[in-house]
Formats: sequence, structure tokens, C-alpha cells
Amino acid sequence: MEISLTEENYLKAIFFISGMEGNLVNTNAIAERLDTKAATVTDMLRKLKQKELIHYQPYKGSRLSEEGQVLAIRILRKHRLWETFLVEKLGFGWEEVHEIAEQLEHVRSQKLTERLSQYLGNPQFDPHGDPIPDERGVFPMRENLTLDKASAGEQVLVKGVKDSSPDFLSYVAKLGIRLGDEMQVIQIEPFDSSVLVSHQGLEFRLSAMACSNIYISRI
Repeated sequence: MEISLTEENYLKAIFFISGMEGNLVNTNAIAERLDTKAATVTDMLRKLKQKELIHYQPYKGSRLSEEGQVLAIRILRKHRLWETFLVEKLGFGWEEVHEIAEQLEHVRSQKLTERLSQYLGNPQFDPHGDPIPDERGVFPMRENLTLDKASAGEQVLVKGVKDSSPDFLSYVAKLGIRLGDEMQVIQIEPFDSSVLVSHQGLEFRLSAMACSNIYISRI
């Protein structure tokens, strides 16, 4: 089935909002995510329903059909593999790659996708720590533990970020924090829950908000 780039973007947006559980997604939520008008979304949902890529009930919401979910996960897999390629092989910063991967994710060749995955060593997580589904659409498991849940004295490993906006990624990059880095939690400030950490021989304080957006694992 041939689908347009815009249709692919809608499938991915519905998948992100509804999650693996396939919850009903309202039109306004899609419009907000894609920065478009609700009326435009409604027109597209009708088209996707005709192609049997979504289940859509006016005034109630929409969810992906089985085929729609397969396509959405396939697009997501390409996006995260390209982000990994751009960071690991071309030296882009993790705050730079999202917009480029948005373009590359629409390359249709499945053979290219699988060659890319093999070339990268079949990674399970992208540069932001987001899980990369395998060729069957299965996502690897990740413990969603964030830095604000750590205790003083603990040694932790940076596993990813919850907030992948360019502003937050740039902020973390300026601190020199990267995926896979080790940090030690030195002190937690009772007043504002900010955290003093030691990272690569330097000590600095992270706000509670920043800590709540950094995924970790305990060492």
C-alpha cells in the first residue's frame, strides 16, 4: 500500500499519543502534536480510515488498526536508527539529529533499514536512550528510573532522557552529560530537591526538573 509522507506522520503521531495500549486519541491531541488545525486532522483521519489504517469514530477518537500500528512502528524504527547513525557515525550532537531523522525516516527501502541496523550492530536504544523496535516490531525493555529517584551516595549510569526537546538536550550537552556516562549523587538539597552530582571529575548541581528528565540505572 502506498501512503504519503503526511499519512506516515499521522500514524506516528497517533502511535505516540495512544501508546502500545492503543488508547483512543482525540482530534485535538493530534492537531497539537502536529501543529495543525483540528479540521485538517479530521479530513486526514477519514482518509486513513478508508485505507483501514485506523479505527475512527467521529467525536470519540481514533486508534491504529493492526496494519497501521505495524507501519507506525516501522517508521519509528527507521527514525531511531537514523538518529543513531547520525550521532555515532557522522558526529552530530544528540540535540541536532531529530529534524534530520524526520526526513530520513520516510525512505521506503526496508532492505536499507535492515542493512543500516546491521551496520550499527543492531542497537536497542537510540542516542536519547529511546528503545528501538527490532525488525518484528518488538521493543526492548527499559527501566524508567529517573535521577530524582536516586539517593545520596549512589553511583548511577545515564540511560537516556525523557525530555528530548532541543532546549533540554542542548542544556544537558553543555554539561557534558552523554548516554552511558557514570555519575555519583553526592547530595540532595532538602529545600528544592536539587541534586549535587559528580561527573567526570566535576561537581555541579542539577535542578529537580532536570533530574526528573534523565533516565538512569543504579550501578
